[in-house]
Amino acid sequence: MAEEPQKKPHLSALVGHTNGLTKSASLAATATRVAGGGGGGGGATASSKKLVIKNFRERPKLPDNYTQDTWQKLHEAVGAIQSSISIKYNLEELYQAVENLCSYKVSATLYKQLRQVCEEHVKAQILQFREYPFVMHRNSLDSLLFLRKINKCWQDHCRQMIMIRSIFLFLDRTYVLQNSMLPSIWDMGLELFRNHIISDKQVQTKTIDGILLLIERERNGEAVDRSLLRSLLSMLSDLQQVYKESFEQRFLEETNCLYAAEGQRLMQEREVPEYLHHVNKRLEEEGDRVITYLDHSTQKPLIACVEKQLLGEHLSAILQKGLDNLLDENRISDLTQTYQLFSRVKGGQQILLQHWSEYIKNFGTTIVVNPEKDKDMVQELLDFKDKVDHIIEVCFQKNEKFINLMKESFETFINKRPNKPAELIAKYVDSKLRAGNKEATDEELERILDKIMIIFRFIHGKDVFEAFYKKDLAKRLLVGKSASVDAEKSMLSKLKHECGAAFTSKLEGMFKDMELSKDVMVQFKQYMQNQSDPGNIDLTVNILTMGYWPTYTPMEVHLNSEMIKLQEVFKTFYLGKHSGRKLQWQTTLGHAVLKAEFKEGKKEFQVSLFQTLVLLMFNEGDEFSFEEIKMATGVEDSELRRTLQSLACGKARVLIKNPKGKDVEDGDKFIFNGDFKHKLFRIKINQIQMKETVEEQVSTTERVFQDRQYQIDAAIVRIMKMRKTLGHNLLVSELYNQLKFPVKPGDLKKRIESLIDRDYMERDKDNPNQYHYVA
Repeated sequence: MAEEPQKKPHLSALVGHTNGLTKSASLAATATRVAGGGGGGGGATASSKKLVIKNFRERPKLPDNYTQDTWQKLHEAVGAIQSSISIKYNLEELYQAVENLCSYKVSATLYKQLRQVCEEHVKAQILQFREYPFVMHRNSLDSLLFLRKINKCWQDHCRQMIMIRSIFLFLDRTYVLQNSMLPSIWDMGLELFRNHIISDKQVQTKTIDGILLLIERERNGEAVDRSLLRSLLSMLSDLQQVYKESFEQRFLEETNCLYAAEGQRLMQEREVPEYLHHVNKRLEEEGDRVITYLDHSTQKPLIACVEKQLLGEHLSAILQKGLDNLLDENRISDLTQTYQLFSRVKGGQQILLQHWSEYIKNFGTTIVVNPEKDKDMVQELLDFKDKVDHIIEVCFQKNEKFINLMKESFETFINKRPNKPAELIAKYVDSKLRAGNKEATDEELERILDKIMIIFRFIHGKDVFEAFYKKDLAKRLLVGKSASVDAEKSMLSKLKHECGAAFTSKLEGMFKDMELSKDVMVQFKQYMQNQSDPGNIDLTVNILTMGYWPTYTPMEVHLNSEMIKLQEVFKTFYLGKHSGRKLQWQTTLGHAVLKAEFKEGKKEFQVSLFQTLVLLMFNEGDEFSFEEIKMATGVEDSELRRTLQSLACGKARVLIKNPKGKDVEDGDKFIFNGDFKHKLFRIKINQIQMKETVEEQVSTTERVFQDRQYQIDAAIVRIMKMRKTLGHNLLVSELYNQLKFPVKPGDLKKRIESLIDRDYMERDKDNPNQYHYVA
């Protein structure tokens, strides 16, 4: 017997829910099979049943007087909370009662009733404060007692509102939440407390006066109840605008007056470091007040007020009174504090920068301008630079503005005395690079040279430095006094990097000459070995290119025959290799090693050529007068006096002067000292130095000035050749851009006139301030 396949339903039934809400649910309709029998066959029929669930016909009603009885319970509970007594009813029962009332649309009435009960209670609290005696005395406890009472009232109110809200939570989360115009139960409590207690003029005044009195006492060093202050100020903050409008404004006004008076008084009484320490302490105290009990929003105006009254009003006075002392005494911690405090105030860093610059200029000028300090000028400048660098690094946090202004200030004061600092820096470098300088290792020497280069950068007249440096370098190279070739080349490299290849080309040429001279001497020695009569003197010659080296004034002296012969031999050798060249002997730069015999034994003397000529005379006799020596040697008068002084009045007295004395006078006689004794075998007898020959200094400076004139002339011609026609002001402006040394407008005008006279350029016939290049 065949069965019909199961049919799928196409309908869904609506099922009712007992709570009155409806939702759709899909019900599976099952097919009912009916089996039929019969002879020949049968058929199956399927049908679906519909299930219907109906809602309640009527909504359940609250019992009579339920609303009134429930409110009575709730009212009693609220009263018990406000009176701080135990509640008769279970809290869960009360919560359920509120929920039931809210479910039956009694929410609005319930909220009003609750507000009314709370309002009546808060209104009743005001009486205790109005009747409370409150006298504003500095030593009175009344203010403190009042503040404690208002604080207790506030704490109680908050505790009560939290408890009430927990019972009426369903009301707060349904009805109140759906009505945006209504404050929450907590906010309603704050509003009632604000309107009926804190907004009361007398209570508010007493409260804020008391708080301000406590803060004033704390500022004066007294211990106060900080937790009370924290609680009261938190209350004012919670009550919205009361803190801002009533407390903060008065608090800032009183703070302003307090610190204005304190700043004026302490600036008179205290020294700057103590005053700044006090300012820092006050700032820390006020910052701590914000953290401990003030509202965070007060921090910015409060700190600004302290900074303005204790710092901002006294910036110039502080610096004028104490900055120079702090810098003179190198008070690192105080300077650090000064920088940090001044950085907090608007315009503070700027005024500190100005005083910093003035200090550097004033202090630096005292070093540079005073001729009595010339001996130690460079060392003092280096020490001063180290000091200000350390202050910038440690105290001023490597602030770029302070670094740049320091450089400008150094450049200003170091050029107040033209040429001299450049000359003295060159001499200082010479003292460090000269042999016998045992003060420093190679690394220390390199550091010193780096520091000198920093000072060198500030100098405008770098050509003056070059002239004196070249003169001293020549002495070091020719006399073999250079401490280290590496140090010399390092200094040269620094100068090249700083001023360019043109600046050091002549200096490099001097080193090249010394190298070439060594090669020439190797060849000359081979040449001498091939001579039939090589002689007893071992000759070493340095060949100097005249353009590279300083200009030396030749001095004609009377050499002995053997020396003259050897000179001629070298001249023949050298000119044979380099035809067309001219040799000029520089006797002032010559030196020799002499062998001598005394009663004690043999000695060797390392002496200058002039000392050599004098000593060789005593091979011919034991005593000579000053005039006889002068006639025989041909040495110039002042040079000869210094030479004899070194031999007869110095540490190594090879000659005895008669009469005795420090100075060599006409008619003095000199006797060979046969009893000469010395612990060394080879003795160096230094030439007595003239006090750096003022003439030598003047001539070097004059040469620099002459060179400058040539450079100005060349620059003018170069500019005019390119521009053809140019106005006077434009020409002067272009010259200032091109020239690397300081020059006055008057000097430029003289050079222009000189070139017009020599027909390199001409004035415009119609406009005397216009120039034309003459090809």
